[in-house]
Amino acid sequence: MDGFVAAASTADVPPGERVVVQVGRTWIVLFNVDGVYYAIEDRCTHDDGPLSDGRVIGCCLIECPRHGAQFDLRDGSVKAPPALVPVPVFETRVDDGMVYIAKAKKR
Repeated sequence: MDGFVAAASTADVPPGERVVVQVGRTWIVLFNVDGVYYAIEDRCTHDDGPLSDGRVIGCCLIECPRHGAQFDLRDGSVKAPPALVPVPVFETRVDDGMVYIAKAKKR
């Protein structure tokens, strides 16, 4: 898959779980929410803290464990302050039991 890198096997990220991977110089947290894989940069845009330790709310929100900023896993948009800037998201693909993450951020 051109433009994608293997991030984890689907067995490594069962529903409700997450894993942190490095793509180039960027740390990305890969979530499995009910069989759908989401990948966001593991960095809160409010204070640069890790989002990988945050609580997933419902189907699509991640809450920063430091100050409670919330982001939509689908598009990175801010859903609750104090963050004002969206978090970068990355496209995911699943093929033959592997989850792949795009090397470049979604636009």
